[in-house]
Amino acid sequence: MDKKIPVGIIGATGAVGQRFISLLADHPWFEITDLLASERSAGQRYGDVVNWILPDPLPARVADLTVRQADEGRADARVLFSALPASQARALEPLFASRGHYIFSNASAFRMAEDVPLVITEVNPDHLDMIPEQQARRGWDGFIVCNANCTTTHLVGALHPLHLAFGVTKAFVATLQAASGAGYPGIPAMDLIDNVVPHSYGEEQKVETEPRKIMGDFVDGRFQFADMTLTAHCHRVPVLDGHTEAVSVALGREATREDILDAFRSYRRLPQELGLPSAPDPAVVVVEGMHRPQPRLDRMAGRGMATVVGRIRPCNLLDWRFSLLGHNTIRGAAGGSILNAELMGYWGRLG
Repeated sequence: MDKKIPVGIIGATGAVGQRFISLLADHPWFEITDLLASERSAGQRYGDVVNWILPDPLPARVADLTVRQADEGRADARVLFSALPASQARALEPLFASRGHYIFSNASAFRMAEDVPLVITEVNPDHLDMIPEQQARRGWDGFIVCNANCTTTHLVGALHPLHLAFGVTKAFVATLQAASGAGYPGIPAMDLIDNVVPHSYGEEQKVETEPRKIMGDFVDGRFQFADMTLTAHCHRVPVLDGHTEAVSVALGREATREDILDAFRSYRRLPQELGLPSAPDPAVVVVEGMHRPQPRLDRMAGRGMATVVGRIRPCNLLDWRFSLLGHNTIRGAAGGSILNAELMGYWGRLG
């Protein structure tokens, strides 16, 4: 691109907002111009109000920006990344979209809305064609595009190659989700240390329903959910970053272990073909050995944007089972939204 596109972040002081800043600070296509947060931070220098929790330093240029009040619904940048909690996103994201802003949301508030694309760029970029219908229905000049739940993102990252090659009819997943997925400060240390905390049923519902929308078809202006059954058991564990998932799948066609490996290793989709700046290549990383993947060793694969799979073996209950790992705040949160925006920018739809 000849000129960088101005972008803003709603919910800029929170953990996911900080991850957006970290990933966008030196982005070749986007330039951060707007930081929006609560009334408590509005009107102040960002560097003076943020409790920066990431290991990489807060960029000086971003630190000097003045925070604007999010609930006023105004920003100079047309492209906005939402790191809002769902409860705030329900009101604020439509407000910004109604004023002509392009919202790339990490919130869950509108993921399952019948006119809102829920997109993983490798899987369902055609779902972005719903945007004109969304605008027409709601009377907006802007739009909302969602990325998936952090656990869903990496689950679909592993299921989709198998679904394309063999058809996935059933999937069972048990998750071990990192502490950072609860935001900051998150779960109190006395609750999580020396412990495993079962997640809320709402999390399990997301993991059981979002993949069916994402891996489904877009036909005649409607989303058609994929014909598969999923069940999930979700848990929070004392790991900083990186969600681990134990997955069993039933396939529509027979496959050998070599077939499974080939499906993962040959998986190369539109973001990789286009060379989008944040796209991991490969999108799926296969690790060998019965003790991988592990969060400390594998969460930064593809700069935190890849899904890592290993321990591929036959399943006594379904057909095949494997372990997967993915970085929950990079690809599973901010990075997924940024990649969606990159695709729209490549297509010239952010002008």
